[in-house]
Amino acid sequence: MNETLVTVVGNVATQPDFRESANGAAVSRFRLAATVRRWDRGREEWADAYTSFYTVWAWRALAANVVASVTIGEPLIVRGRLRIQEQEREQKRWLSADIDATSIGHDLARGTSAFRRVSPARPLPLEPVRMTGVVSPADAGEPLAAREPTQAPEREPAGTANALRNEGFVPVIYR
Repeated sequence: MNETLVTVVGNVATQPDFRESANGAAVSRFRLAATVRRWDRGREEWADAYTSFYTVWAWRALAANVVASVTIGEPLIVRGRLRIQEQEREQKRWLSADIDATSIGHDLARGTSAFRRVSPARPLPLEPVRMTGVVSPADAGEPLAAREPTQAPEREPAGTANALRNEGFVPVIYR
Protein backbone atom coordinates (compact mmCIF):
# COMPACT_ATOMS: atom_id res chain seq x y z
CA MET A 1 0.00 0.00 0.00
CA ASN A 2 2.71 2.49 0.87
CA GLU A 3 4.78 1.93 -2.25
CA THR A 4 6.52 4.76 -4.05
CA LEU A 5 5.19 4.97 -7.61
CA VAL A 6 7.37 6.89 -10.07
CA THR A 7 7.30 7.88 -13.71
CA VAL A 8 10.76 8.27 -15.26
CA VAL A 9 11.53 9.64 -18.72
CA GLY A 10 14.89 8.64 -20.16
CA ASN A 11 16.86 6.65 -22.72
CA VAL A 12 17.63 2.93 -22.77
CA ALA A 13 21.28 2.54 -21.70
CA THR A 14 21.68 -1.26 -22.03
CA GLN A 15 20.14 -3.87 -24.27
CA PRO A 16 17.21 -5.53 -22.45
CA ASP A 17 18.01 -9.09 -21.43
CA PHE A 18 15.40 -11.81 -21.08
CA ARG A 19 15.32 -14.92 -18.92
CA GLU A 20 12.95 -17.04 -16.90
CA SER A 21 12.88 -16.91 -13.11
CA ALA A 22 13.03 -20.02 -10.94
CA ASN A 23 9.23 -20.27 -10.91
CA GLY A 24 9.03 -20.02 -14.72
CA ALA A 25 7.91 -16.38 -14.97
CA ALA A 26 9.48 -14.33 -17.76
CA VAL A 27 11.66 -11.43 -16.55
CA SER A 28 13.47 -8.69 -18.44
CA ARG A 29 15.96 -6.12 -17.19
CA PHE A 30 17.63 -3.03 -18.66
CA ARG A 31 19.23 0.22 -17.50
CA LEU A 32 17.48 3.54 -18.09
CA ALA A 33 19.43 6.83 -18.13
CA ALA A 34 17.52 9.98 -17.20
CA THR A 35 19.48 13.19 -17.82
CA VAL A 36 18.43 16.49 -16.28
CA ARG A 37 18.59 19.44 -18.69
CA ARG A 38 19.04 23.02 -17.51
CA TRP A 39 18.90 26.36 -19.30
CA ASP A 40 22.39 27.89 -19.36
CA ARG A 41 21.84 31.66 -19.22
CA GLY A 42 25.46 32.46 -20.06
CA ARG A 43 25.47 30.46 -23.31
CA GLU A 44 21.71 30.88 -23.87
CA GLU A 45 21.14 27.19 -24.62
CA TRP A 46 20.05 23.97 -22.97
CA ALA A 47 22.82 21.94 -21.31
CA ASP A 48 22.97 18.51 -19.67
CA ALA A 49 23.29 18.66 -15.88
CA TYR A 50 23.55 15.15 -14.37
CA THR A 51 22.36 11.66 -15.26
CA SER A 52 20.56 9.21 -12.97
CA PHE A 53 20.57 5.51 -13.84
CA TYR A 54 17.76 3.10 -12.96
CA THR A 55 17.57 -0.67 -13.35
CA VAL A 56 14.14 -1.41 -14.81
CA TRP A 57 12.58 -4.83 -14.16
CA ALA A 58 9.64 -6.10 -16.23
CA TRP A 59 7.75 -9.33 -15.61
CA ARG A 60 5.60 -11.80 -17.58
CA ALA A 61 4.04 -10.42 -20.82
CA LEU A 62 5.60 -6.98 -20.27
CA ALA A 63 9.05 -8.63 -20.20
CA ALA A 64 8.54 -10.36 -23.56
CA ASN A 65 7.14 -7.18 -25.12
CA VAL A 66 10.08 -5.10 -23.86
CA VAL A 67 12.64 -7.46 -25.39
CA ALA A 68 10.75 -7.44 -28.70
CA SER A 69 10.24 -3.66 -28.81
CA VAL A 70 13.10 -1.83 -27.08
CA THR A 71 16.71 -1.24 -28.13
CA ILE A 72 19.59 0.89 -26.82
CA GLY A 73 19.17 4.64 -27.16
CA GLU A 74 15.40 4.72 -27.52
CA PRO A 75 13.47 7.29 -25.47
CA LEU A 76 11.08 5.64 -22.99
CA ILE A 77 8.59 6.50 -20.30
CA VAL A 78 8.65 3.97 -17.45
CA ARG A 79 6.08 3.80 -14.68
CA GLY A 80 6.43 1.53 -11.68
CA ARG A 81 7.40 0.98 -8.06
CA LEU A 82 10.72 2.47 -6.94
CA ARG A 83 13.02 0.32 -4.78
CA ILE A 84 16.27 1.69 -3.37
CA GLN A 85 18.61 -1.18 -2.52
CA GLU A 86 21.73 -1.04 -0.41
CA GLN A 87 24.48 -3.61 -1.03
CA GLU A 88 27.99 -4.17 0.16
CA ARG A 89 30.58 -5.44 -2.32
CA GLU A 90 34.31 -5.58 -1.72
CA GLN A 91 33.94 -3.58 1.51
CA LYS A 92 32.18 -0.76 -0.39
CA ARG A 93 28.60 0.32 0.09
CA TRP A 94 26.49 0.58 -3.05
CA LEU A 95 23.04 2.04 -3.56
CA SER A 96 20.93 1.14 -6.56
CA ALA A 97 17.61 2.48 -7.74
CA ASP A 98 15.39 -0.23 -9.24
CA ILE A 99 11.98 0.21 -10.83
CA ASP A 100 9.53 -2.70 -10.93
CA ALA A 101 7.73 -1.56 -14.09
CA THR A 102 3.97 -1.67 -14.45
CA SER A 103 4.06 0.01 -17.87
CA ILE A 104 6.72 0.98 -20.39
CA GLY A 105 6.29 2.92 -23.62
CA HIS A 106 8.13 4.97 -26.18
CA ASP A 107 8.23 8.73 -25.54
CA LEU A 108 6.17 10.07 -28.44
CA ALA A 109 7.29 13.63 -27.68
CA ARG A 110 10.65 12.61 -29.19
CA GLY A 111 9.63 10.32 -32.06
CA THR A 112 7.03 8.02 -33.53
CA SER A 113 6.17 4.41 -32.79
CA ALA A 114 3.99 1.73 -34.37
CA PHE A 115 1.88 -0.31 -31.94
CA ARG A 116 1.07 -3.95 -32.64
CA ARG A 117 -1.30 -5.78 -30.32
CA VAL A 118 -0.15 -9.23 -29.23
CA SER A 119 -2.94 -11.78 -29.44
CA PRO A 120 -3.09 -14.99 -27.40
CA ALA A 121 -1.55 -18.08 -28.97
CA ARG A 122 -3.86 -20.20 -31.10
CA PRO A 123 -2.93 -23.67 -32.35
CA LEU A 124 -2.48 -24.19 -36.08
CA PRO A 125 -5.30 -26.11 -37.74
CA LEU A 126 -4.46 -29.70 -38.67
CA GLU A 127 -5.64 -29.20 -42.24
CA PRO A 128 -6.09 -26.07 -44.33
CA VAL A 129 -9.42 -24.44 -43.65
CA ARG A 130 -11.63 -22.99 -46.35
CA MET A 131 -13.96 -20.22 -45.30
CA THR A 132 -17.47 -20.95 -46.53
CA GLY A 133 -18.90 -18.45 -48.94
CA VAL A 134 -15.53 -16.79 -49.65
CA VAL A 135 -13.94 -17.62 -53.00
CA SER A 136 -11.11 -15.69 -54.59
CA PRO A 137 -11.39 -14.98 -58.33
CA ALA A 138 -8.35 -17.23 -59.01
CA ASP A 139 -10.01 -20.16 -57.21
CA ALA A 140 -13.45 -19.75 -58.79
CA GLY A 141 -13.19 -22.64 -61.28
CA GLU A 142 -10.60 -24.86 -59.52
CA PRO A 143 -11.84 -27.83 -57.44
CA LEU A 144 -10.74 -27.88 -53.78
CA ALA A 145 -8.92 -31.25 -54.08
CA ALA A 146 -6.65 -29.90 -56.87
CA ARG A 147 -5.17 -27.17 -54.67
CA GLU A 148 -2.02 -27.61 -52.61
CA PRO A 149 -2.36 -27.09 -48.85
CA THR A 150 -1.02 -23.78 -47.61
CA GLN A 151 1.89 -24.04 -45.15
CA ALA A 152 2.40 -21.58 -42.32
CA PRO A 153 5.86 -19.92 -42.41
CA GLU A 154 8.52 -21.47 -40.19
CA ARG A 155 9.00 -19.69 -36.88
CA GLU A 156 12.35 -18.49 -35.64
CA PRO A 157 13.95 -20.23 -32.65
CA ALA A 158 12.58 -19.16 -29.28
CA GLY A 159 14.56 -16.37 -27.68
CA THR A 160 15.23 -14.34 -30.84
CA ALA A 161 13.82 -10.84 -31.06
CA ASN A 162 11.55 -11.62 -34.02
CA ALA A 163 10.23 -14.76 -32.34
CA LEU A 164 9.35 -12.72 -29.28
CA ARG A 165 7.72 -10.05 -31.45
CA ASN A 166 5.46 -12.77 -32.78
CA GLU A 167 4.96 -14.41 -29.36
CA GLY A 168 1.34 -15.37 -29.11
CA PHE A 169 0.59 -14.77 -32.79
CA VAL A 170 0.31 -17.72 -35.14
CA PRO A 171 -0.61 -16.85 -38.73
CA VAL A 172 -3.40 -18.95 -40.19
CA ILE A 173 -3.72 -18.71 -43.97
CA TYR A 174 -7.13 -19.38 -45.48
CA ARG A 175 -7.37 -20.48 -49.10
